[in-house]
Amino acid sequence: MAAAGPSPGSLRQRRESSRRPPRDGYGVYVYPNSFFRYEGEWKGGKKHGHGKLLFKDGGYYEGEFVDGEITGEGYQHWAWSGNTYSGQFVLGEPQGHGIMKYKAGGHYEGEFSGGLREGQGFLEDQDGQVYQGSFHGNKKHGHGQMFFKNGDKYDGDWVRDQRQGHGVLCYTDGSTYEGQWHSNIWSGLGTLAHCSGVTYCGLWINGHPAAQAKRIVALGPEVLEVVQGSSFTLKVQLQQDDGEVAKSESGRVLKISAGVRYVQLPAYSEVSFFKMDEDHQETPIQTPFGFQCISYPLSFATSCGLEPRSSVEGARANLPLSKGDLEQALDNQGDTPSILPAERHEPRCPEACQRVEHGCAEFVDILLGPPPPGMQPFLFLPSMLEKAYRRPKGSQSPPEGAATSQEPPESTRSNGTTVELSAAAYLGEYVLMICDVTTPPFLGHRLPTAFKHLRVLAKGDSQSSQVPGDSQKL
Repeated sequence: MAAAGPSPGSLRQRRESSRRPPRDGYGVYVYPNSFFRYEGEWKGGKKHGHGKLLFKDGGYYEGEFVDGEITGEGYQHWAWSGNTYSGQFVLGEPQGHGIMKYKAGGHYEGEFSGGLREGQGFLEDQDGQVYQGSFHGNKKHGHGQMFFKNGDKYDGDWVRDQRQGHGVLCYTDGSTYEGQWHSNIWSGLGTLAHCSGVTYCGLWINGHPAAQAKRIVALGPEVLEVVQGSSFTLKVQLQQDDGEVAKSESGRVLKISAGVRYVQLPAYSEVSFFKMDEDHQETPIQTPFGFQCISYPLSFATSCGLEPRSSVEGARANLPLSKGDLEQALDNQGDTPSILPAERHEPRCPEACQRVEHGCAEFVDILLGPPPPGMQPFLFLPSMLEKAYRRPKGSQSPPEGAATSQEPPESTRSNGTTVELSAAAYLGEYVLMICDVTTPPFLGHRLPTAFKHLRVLAKGDSQSSQVPGDSQKL
């Protein structure tokens, strides 16, 4: 039985492949390896003019040819990647200006060399992020702008797809960093203007400030002694781990508040403390001074209607309660009168928050206000109690540990008139607290609260007594 002969199609293909390429004009040629097939114009036996070169894997090029090479304007589709390119070619490679569209998403429009992005161009990636600037070796290299998908914008230097050199990054929240970069992070000298208002200008190492503030420090002696009714000024510093002032930082918001020593009855003390009504209970605050405190009003001389930087002239020495009044109170041991200022208002405290300047802040003309509603002042005087116990028989004596209420102190203003100091605190131990309330927190965290031990003394008891009209600076 005779073997079947070749099909007419295979014979025709064999005859076409054995032919020589057309000399001139339009023609079709299938290369001996059968991977390439060309349809188009010929000149002198070479592809020349407009034509289409098809690849066996499904890719193709259509455009201009010069002396057998892909050169000039054209369009190419790569089957293996799915990418397409339209633009200028030289010797079969994209070179010059063109547009590359990527199958994964995004596109590039700009300059090419040897098939790679080279020179100036516009790149949009699959996430919609846009880079416009200089390229080298297919990577972002040189100066360029990057618009990130979250809205951030970078304008500056690049090295092999990484931000490196000098650049400015603007965040959508309003923060801005301008300075040196290395491997996509802040490194070197730079300035961060945070959206909270904080600025750090100095050295950065691996994205972190080299001279970063780590704590708040209230300056002055270990225990501040303040004359009753006097305003005072408190200076504060932001310090680094090594104790140096964080001068590179400005704008952090610090808020000052006060607390009074919390003591539960019964107790003995030659200074005042306070008992809270049942309806005004609060959780005591632990201090680093070995005692707890409860919040206490704090105001400022200018906001309370007092003359700024004024000392109390007529404050009663040592005891806000006279000896006669004390004996009368001891006789009436069953009654513990509540002696509080008749008029009370919430003090306005516009100065309670201060912004740091080069690592320093200052709270000026601070005043401790009167006890708030529901806070009952008491004074324990063991020496006076002993005197009461030595009274003749039949007289009423209080049990050991009895407490008496303090009267509001009085003061002489600069015009000589004596007034009730509704803005003055009773004698005793207090605490100043300086909190970092920067919003939003700078670099994601706030500094720990600083505490300062404060003791309010009667005039004449403190070695820091001063000339009337001067504010105490601590």
